[in-house]
Formats: sequence, structure tokens, C-alpha cells
Amino acid sequence: MDKENINLGTGKKGLIFDIQAYSVHDGPGCRTNVFFVGCPMTCKWCANPESWNKKKHIMFSDKMCKWEKGCAACRNVCPHHNIKFDQSGKPSIDWGICMKCETFDCINICPNNAFKQVVKEYSVDELVALLRRDFNSWGPDGGVTFTGGDPLMHYEFLLEVLKKCHKLQIHTAIETEAYAKQEEFLEIMKYINFAFIDVKNMDREKHKEGTGVYNDLVLSNIRALVKAGWKGRLILRQPTIAGYNDSVENAHKLIEFMNENGLYEINLLKFHRLGLTKWEQLGKEYEYSNHGDMTEEKMELLQGIYLDNNIACYIGDDTPF
Repeated sequence: MDKENINLGTGKKGLIFDIQAYSVHDGPGCRTNVFFVGCPMTCKWCANPESWNKKKHIMFSDKMCKWEKGCAACRNVCPHHNIKFDQSGKPSIDWGICMKCETFDCINICPNNAFKQVVKEYSVDELVALLRRDFNSWGPDGGVTFTGGDPLMHYEFLLEVLKKCHKLQIHTAIETEAYAKQEEFLEIMKYINFAFIDVKNMDREKHKEGTGVYNDLVLSNIRALVKAGWKGRLILRQPTIAGYNDSVENAHKLIEFMNENGLYEINLLKFHRLGLTKWEQLGKEYEYSNHGDMTEEKMELLQGIYLDNNIACYIGDDTPF
């Protein structure tokens, strides 16, 4: 790898809410995961709701707040007068005002990190430099995985980063919903070695019910990718949720789609509530707080249906890379 002869330099910016090193579940080998904000869907079970808003914003954790110990450091810091204290001294905020804020004065004054800015802005140079730093920790099979949110929301920025990764011979992976302009999706995929693409539900009305959009574009883009002769490895992925997409009928429709397009790998993710506290810290109501749970028996039943139809089906993190 010729690390030093890369011509870095662009004015494009990407909005990223997390970068995690040493991941082993999001592509081959050890990887660095880059989480973009911005998502075309609003899945009711989403584990990363902080990714929905494609701009800098905050989260507020009342569990981190030490108001009960008399702390009122943030009392007069908000220029919008949006931090209110009740008679007991407990603060609250109006999320409609917070989501329009661009100053974030509160995050610098809180000694307990109850207020947190979610998003950081990166230039292409900065992100590629970070990936170059992590290179020696990946091992021979590792690389970078772009996820989110959905990284396709940052088309121009992501494309520039991918081109530089390609020149540096960095293995690239993506986790996406493939809900993007087809020409942009196919252009991005030219520089991707491995992909997880979500198919939330094969019924277009049910898909919209759960995600806010129809599935037509997702399925069309997957078909186009196959037709284009893409040489990478593609695994379809389904977050599996009781009462939404766990039916045998949905499995058979997805199997039919996979057979039509020569796809033979799927990863079923068991529903979880690991993102619940994030919903609370964003002032959002979590619809799946008391339903959606999948049993091990039902997951294995669905897995058996795929296996019986000659499709490799992996549950959870049990994906061979």
C-alpha cells in the first residue's frame, strides 16, 4: 500500500455521530465503523434514532443530570431560554426548540455530560487520515464499514472517501437501506467490497407502515446492482420484529426475490431495545417499548425456511466472514 502518495484535499464535509474501532461484526476481519447521520427511513424500532436528523443536534440524559444534588449550572446558559426548572429544581427542555439550535451552549457548561452534541463534522482529509491511523490494527482481512443512519445520504462526501480508500487498498464495506437515486447507489457500490442491505418487509404497504417509505426503490436498486455485475459480496439483512415482518409469508416472498436475483445469503437480526435510552434522550416516544420481541424458536423456524430453500441464513452476529 502506497500511503504517502495519496492526493488528499476537498471542501466536502460529512456529518458523523460515531466512529468505532475494533468492530468484528460488520464485515470481514477487524474494522473501523463510521456512523453517518441522515436516514431516508424512520423505522419505529430504530436503534440509532440520533441518526435521523441530518444536522448537528443534542441529546439530553436526565439520568446523568445531578439536579437532585443541587446542580443548576445550565440555568441561564441557553440563549433561547429553553432550559426550565420546576419547583424541585429539576430541569426540562422543549425539543422543538432544541432541534433548531445551532449554538449548543449547554453542552459546554454541564459538568455531568447530561447534554451531549451528537454530530461532528469531518472533512474527507480528516476521515481518511483517521482510517490510515487505524490501518495497522485491522489485520489482513479488515477495513472500514460505512453505516449510520445511511451513508448514502452523504453521496458526494462518501464517494470521495471511497475513491481514496480504493487507492489506499483499504477494504470497504457498507450497511445501507439502498434507498437512494439508482445512479448514485451504483456509483458508490463500484468502490464497495462487501455490503449488508436491509430489506425490512416485502409488502410495500407494511414497509411504509414501519419505515415511512415504500420498498420499491430498495428492491429496484438491488436488482440493478445484480444486473450491473457487481463483484462484491452482498448479504441481505432483516431486523426481525414480531408482528411486523416475522411471518412465513414474508419469508417466502423474500426467498422468491432472492432466487430471482441470484442472492443466497441473508442475516436475520433479532429485535432488541438497545436504543431505548437514545429515544428518551431525544424526547421521542418509543413505540416498541413493550412488543416486537422474537423468541429463539421463531428465529430458528425462519432460519429453517431459508435453509430449506438453499439460502444461507445467519442469525444475529453468527455471520461467517
